[in-house]
Amino acid sequence: MAMNYNAKEEDGHHASSVGSGPVVKSKKPDNTAFKQQRLPAWQPILTAGTVLPAFFIIGIVFIPIGIGIFVTSNNIREKEVDYTGIDPTSPCYKCLNVSWNSTNIFYLFVYVLQGNVFMYYGLSNFYQNHRRYVKSRDDSQLNGDKNSLPKECDPYRMNDNKPIAPCGAIANSMFNDSLRLYYISNGVETDIPLKKTGIAWWTDKNVKFKNPTGNTTNLENIFKDFIVWMRTAALPTFRKLYRLIEKPNSYPTLAPGNYSLSEYSILCNTMLMYCQRMFDYPVLSFDGRKRMILSTISWMGGKNPFLGIAYITVGSICFFLGVVLFVIHHKYGNRNNSSDIPN
Repeated sequence: MAMNYNAKEEDGHHASSVGSGPVVKSKKPDNTAFKQQRLPAWQPILTAGTVLPAFFIIGIVFIPIGIGIFVTSNNIREKEVDYTGIDPTSPCYKCLNVSWNSTNIFYLFVYVLQGNVFMYYGLSNFYQNHRRYVKSRDDSQLNGDKNSLPKECDPYRMNDNKPIAPCGAIANSMFNDSLRLYYISNGVETDIPLKKTGIAWWTDKNVKFKNPTGNTTNLENIFKDFIVWMRTAALPTFRKLYRLIEKPNSYPTLAPGNYSLSEYSILCNTMLMYCQRMFDYPVLSFDGRKRMILSTISWMGGKNPFLGIAYITVGSICFFLGVVLFVIHHKYGNRNNSSDIPN
């Protein structure tokens, strides 16, 4: 009696059996349109009639957009001051080698700034995008869970067998310079009010971050600054929003004149004769720089000429390629090749 060793199953698989032995499935894919690559597809045919208009349209659209963005960015008023103090010519140079009770003050001239003015702090040569640095945080703990403490926070996870909250390298390297801005007129310094509201993203403040329960009076003072710092930067030279100077009823927000910027907070314990400048963020160890930026904004945000330059560059390249391809097509595309065919 002949025995059929191969039997085809209904699901498209093959089974091989000898007597009552185990069934072995083949590696052949199922007989479906997706796995057998029978899905409908569309493959465009690139011709001069389709490619040339695309290049010209991209060029005609992108170049004006880029010019508009670039002009808008250049119209944004911005003043940047480096207050690291490591250059001998810097007004802050004396602050590196003087006693603790000195002030870190320098003067600057600001053009007319109208509308709301945003104060940023900037750091350079600080790699917040490092792989281990970015992972060194605990989102559950930042959302108010005191019991969460993952290993990613090491070495900022435990201190004297006590958990560190907030843990991680990002939280424990927070920028902590405290800055004040003064307007100087006739030798009198007038404090410029700096508002902390509105510097953090709404989703960060209300969704991703929560203060732990209990006494959080001291935490409220640095809560928004902490949220801003925890949103890591993609490049080693970056700026983060520090304060907001709201437009007063009278024009302008910051009038032309002399201004002074100072680090103002000092921790001093007179009983122990111990004084320490707490708000002097160290950057010399990694050759970094510290900057303060005053800037207005536009409909596209802060000052950033890169986007406009990118649009202009892409549009110009596409328009140039369109012209080159048009010339080539006009000269060689309609050539009669019948003479090349041998008799």
